[in-house]
Amino acid sequence: MPETVTAAEIAGAIDHAILKPELTRTEVDADLDMAARYGIFSVCVRPSDVAHAVERLAGSGVAVGTVIGFPHGVTTTTTKVAESQQALADGAVELDMVLNIGRLRSGLLDDVEADIAAVVEAAGDRVVKVILETAYLTHDEIESGCRAAERAGAAFVKTSTGFAGGGATVEHLRLMRAAVSDAVQVKASGGVRDLDTLLEMRDLGVSRFGTSATATILDDAAARESGGVGTGARDDSSY
Repeated sequence: MPETVTAAEIAGAIDHAILKPELTRTEVDADLDMAARYGIFSVCVRPSDVAHAVERLAGSGVAVGTVIGFPHGVTTTTTKVAESQQALADGAVELDMVLNIGRLRSGLLDDVEADIAAVVEAAGDRVVKVILETAYLTHDEIESGCRAAERAGAAFVKTSTGFAGGGATVEHLRLMRAAVSDAVQVKASGGVRDLDTLLEMRDLGVSRFGTSATATILDDAAARESGGVGTGARDDSSY
């Protein structure tokens, strides 16, 4: 690992995903406790887990985010706004919303932009990340979705939910980074399962990483930082 990138810096760029629908409260708590131990930037939890996560992580320095319109993006704008308001009331500080994929593919960019803008307005000064679900999109659609997100005031554009059969790719991340100004950050999610992949994406200008392979990545980073070889192991999770 390059000397200029420390394990702490990598931890500060990770949103640990706790989103699988089958997770029990015990499993959620184990992930929340792991996030606190590693001192990562944030967890991204299911909407129904926000209040619990905020309580359990109190004082840890780990932020709590959640998902909106997840995982398909097809709920109405009114519903997305209501979800956002509830999440913020429960203590979430970041919202990862899925844009309306079908309308983006239909070229209905005004609708896509309005949907995002409503969530941004509901979020106030909180961070909104817009999930494109790039596995379903052409290059032109990825560029159009990114630009709509920026016009709507989003802080981030994000590749994937991790539930669509495809995740972040170098090709798509490069395209996304070029499609938005420096005022908008890029988040990679889906398939970020090892340190080398994360570092390659970081070099493209990606500033946040959604993953459930957090422990694997950070253990490898710490080993390399201390002069060890690191495992390079890959996690088998879908996110």
